Amino acid sequence: RLNRREIAALAGVAPVANDSGNRKGRRRVQGGRFEIRRVLYMATLTAARYNPVIRAFYERLRDAGKLPKVALVACMRKLLTTLNAMVRTGKPWDPSLHRA
Repeated sequence: RLNRREIAALAGVAPVANDSGNRKGRRRVQGGRFEIRRVLYMATLTAARYNPVIRAFYERLRDAGKLPKVALVACMRKLLTTLNAMVRTGKPWDPSLHRA
């Protein structure tokens, strides 16, 4: 019964601010379950290549100027959120429901 933010934090793919005072640092991913993040990374690499929904999302982020790893972590969050919704509802993958 986790929402998308909680499950992203649990997997360690939620952006964490690195700010102090007036200084604004880069966001980074940290914490969470390393094993889940490692498996999710490899699954997302494959999805960014072969899954049309994730590939379109990845390419849209890259075209917007995002770094490759930043775009891949965003795809990791999208894949994790999608998988969580599929488990919660008990429905299989349906590409018509998942837009980039």
